[in-house]
Amino acid sequence: MTNTKTALPQATANPELAAGVAQLLTPVVQDLIALSVNGKQAHWHVRGANFIGIHELLDQVVDNAREAYDTAAERIVALGLPVDGRLGSVASETRTPALSEGFQNTTTVITEMVAQIDATLATVNRAITELDDVDLVSQDVAIAIAQQLEKDRWFLFAHIAA
Repeated sequence: MTNTKTALPQATANPELAAGVAQLLTPVVQDLIALSVNGKQAHWHVRGANFIGIHELLDQVVDNAREAYDTAAERIVALGLPVDGRLGSVASETRTPALSEGFQNTTTVITEMVAQIDATLATVNRAITELDDVDLVSQDVAIAIAQQLEKDRWFLFAHIAA
Protein backbone atom coordinates (compact mmCIF):
# COMPACT_ATOMS: atom_id res chain seq x y z
CA MET A 1 0.00 0.00 0.00
CA THR A 2 1.29 3.45 -0.93
CA ASN A 3 1.39 6.17 1.69
CA THR A 4 -0.21 9.07 -0.19
CA LYS A 5 1.39 11.61 2.13
CA THR A 6 4.87 10.56 1.06
CA ALA A 7 4.23 9.51 -2.55
CA LEU A 8 6.18 11.59 -5.05
CA PRO A 9 4.22 13.79 -7.43
CA GLN A 10 4.17 12.65 -11.05
CA ALA A 11 6.46 15.50 -12.12
CA THR A 12 9.15 14.22 -9.78
CA ALA A 13 8.62 10.66 -11.04
CA ASN A 14 8.85 11.79 -14.67
CA PRO A 15 9.87 15.45 -14.94
CA GLU A 16 10.45 15.29 -18.71
CA LEU A 17 6.89 14.08 -19.32
CA ALA A 18 5.42 16.77 -17.07
CA ALA A 19 7.54 19.52 -18.64
CA GLY A 20 6.60 18.42 -22.16
CA VAL A 21 2.90 18.33 -21.35
CA ALA A 22 3.05 21.71 -19.59
CA GLN A 23 4.89 23.27 -22.52
CA LEU A 24 2.23 22.07 -24.97
CA LEU A 25 -0.95 22.44 -22.91
CA THR A 26 -0.22 25.80 -21.24
CA PRO A 27 -0.76 27.73 -24.51
CA VAL A 28 -4.01 25.75 -24.95
CA VAL A 29 -5.15 26.80 -21.47
CA GLN A 30 -4.23 30.43 -22.15
CA ASP A 31 -6.01 30.57 -25.52
CA LEU A 32 -9.11 28.94 -24.02
CA ILE A 33 -9.17 31.46 -21.17
CA ALA A 34 -8.93 34.27 -23.74
CA LEU A 35 -11.67 32.64 -25.80
CA SER A 36 -13.96 32.45 -22.77
CA VAL A 37 -13.36 36.07 -21.74
CA ASN A 38 -13.77 37.34 -25.30
CA GLY A 39 -16.82 35.15 -25.80
CA LYS A 40 -18.48 36.73 -22.77
CA GLN A 41 -17.57 40.19 -24.09
CA ALA A 42 -19.18 39.31 -27.42
CA HIS A 43 -22.20 37.84 -25.60
CA TRP A 44 -22.83 41.16 -23.82
CA HIS A 45 -22.40 43.29 -26.93
CA VAL A 46 -24.08 41.41 -29.76
CA ARG A 47 -26.90 43.24 -31.52
CA GLY A 48 -29.13 42.63 -34.50
CA ALA A 49 -30.64 39.73 -36.40
CA ASN A 50 -31.08 36.52 -34.41
CA PHE A 51 -29.87 38.28 -31.27
CA ILE A 52 -31.22 35.81 -28.73
CA GLY A 53 -29.91 32.75 -30.59
CA ILE A 54 -26.38 34.18 -30.89
CA HIS A 55 -26.47 35.60 -27.35
CA GLU A 56 -27.34 32.18 -25.90
CA LEU A 57 -24.97 30.28 -28.21
CA LEU A 58 -22.09 32.48 -27.05
CA ASP A 59 -22.87 31.49 -23.47
CA GLN A 60 -22.48 27.85 -24.49
CA VAL A 61 -19.19 28.57 -26.27
CA VAL A 62 -17.94 30.29 -23.09
CA ASP A 63 -19.06 27.37 -20.90
CA ASN A 64 -17.35 24.88 -23.23
CA ALA A 65 -14.12 26.90 -23.24
CA ARG A 66 -14.14 27.12 -19.44
CA GLU A 67 -14.65 23.38 -19.08
CA ALA A 68 -11.86 22.74 -21.59
CA TYR A 69 -9.31 25.03 -19.97
CA ASP A 70 -10.09 23.52 -16.58
CA THR A 71 -9.52 20.01 -17.95
CA ALA A 72 -6.24 20.97 -19.66
CA ALA A 73 -4.98 22.87 -16.62
CA GLU A 74 -5.86 20.01 -14.30
CA ARG A 75 -3.89 17.62 -16.53
CA ILE A 76 -0.77 19.76 -16.09
CA VAL A 77 -1.31 20.04 -12.34
CA ALA A 78 -1.99 16.30 -12.04
CA LEU A 79 1.48 15.75 -13.47
CA GLY A 80 2.88 17.94 -10.70
CA LEU A 81 3.54 21.28 -12.38
CA PRO A 82 1.81 24.64 -12.01
CA VAL A 83 -0.03 26.28 -14.89
CA ASP A 84 -0.10 30.02 -15.56
CA GLY A 85 -3.67 31.12 -16.22
CA ARG A 86 -3.30 34.59 -14.70
CA LEU A 87 -4.99 37.28 -16.79
CA GLY A 88 -1.75 39.20 -17.35
CA SER A 89 -0.05 36.08 -18.63
CA VAL A 90 -3.03 35.18 -20.79
CA ALA A 91 -3.15 38.69 -22.27
CA SER A 92 0.55 38.65 -23.15
CA GLU A 93 0.73 35.06 -24.40
CA THR A 94 -2.55 34.33 -26.18
CA ARG A 95 -2.65 33.92 -29.93
CA THR A 96 -6.33 34.88 -30.21
CA PRO A 97 -7.12 38.07 -32.17
CA ALA A 98 -8.64 41.12 -30.52
CA LEU A 99 -12.38 41.76 -30.62
CA SER A 100 -13.95 45.00 -31.81
CA GLU A 101 -14.93 47.39 -29.03
CA GLY A 102 -18.51 48.06 -28.00
CA PHE A 103 -21.73 46.84 -29.56
CA GLN A 104 -21.42 44.85 -32.77
CA ASN A 105 -23.89 43.32 -35.18
CA THR A 106 -24.34 39.57 -35.19
CA THR A 107 -22.33 39.05 -38.38
CA THR A 108 -19.31 40.89 -36.96
CA VAL A 109 -19.57 39.05 -33.64
CA ILE A 110 -19.81 35.66 -35.33
CA THR A 111 -16.93 36.42 -37.71
CA GLU A 112 -14.72 37.58 -34.86
CA MET A 113 -15.63 34.65 -32.61
CA VAL A 114 -14.97 32.16 -35.42
CA ALA A 115 -11.53 33.80 -35.79
CA GLN A 116 -11.03 33.35 -32.02
CA ILE A 117 -11.93 29.68 -32.28
CA ASP A 118 -9.71 29.22 -35.34
CA ALA A 119 -6.71 30.69 -33.50
CA THR A 120 -7.42 28.48 -30.49
CA LEU A 121 -7.81 25.43 -32.72
CA ALA A 122 -4.42 26.14 -34.30
CA THR A 123 -2.86 26.04 -30.82
CA VAL A 124 -4.79 22.89 -29.87
CA ASN A 125 -3.91 21.12 -33.12
CA ARG A 126 -0.24 21.95 -32.62
CA ALA A 127 -0.49 20.39 -29.15
CA ILE A 128 -2.23 17.30 -30.56
CA THR A 129 0.53 16.75 -33.10
CA GLU A 130 3.40 17.25 -30.66
CA LEU A 131 1.80 15.35 -27.77
CA ASP A 132 1.86 12.23 -29.93
CA ASP A 133 5.53 11.86 -28.97
CA VAL A 134 5.12 13.07 -25.36
CA ASP A 135 1.99 11.73 -23.68
CA LEU A 136 -1.02 10.02 -25.24
CA VAL A 137 -3.32 10.73 -22.29
CA SER A 138 -2.65 14.46 -22.65
CA GLN A 139 -3.11 14.12 -26.40
CA ASP A 140 -6.57 12.66 -25.76
CA VAL A 141 -7.39 15.72 -23.65
CA ALA A 142 -6.36 17.99 -26.53
CA ILE A 143 -8.31 15.91 -29.07
CA ALA A 144 -11.50 16.21 -27.00
CA ILE A 145 -10.97 19.97 -26.77
CA ALA A 146 -10.54 20.21 -30.55
CA GLN A 147 -13.71 18.21 -31.11
CA GLN A 148 -15.78 20.61 -28.99
CA LEU A 149 -14.18 23.71 -30.52
CA GLU A 150 -14.93 22.43 -34.02
CA LYS A 151 -18.55 21.86 -33.06
CA ASP A 152 -18.85 25.35 -31.53
CA ARG A 153 -17.28 26.83 -34.67
CA TRP A 154 -19.78 24.97 -36.84
CA PHE A 155 -22.73 26.20 -34.78
CA LEU A 156 -21.57 29.81 -35.00
CA PHE A 157 -20.52 29.74 -38.64
CA ALA A 158 -23.85 28.19 -39.69
CA HIS A 159 -25.51 31.53 -38.84
CA ILE A 160 -23.56 33.39 -41.53
CA ALA A 161 -22.78 30.67 -44.09
CA ALA A 162 -24.34 31.10 -47.49
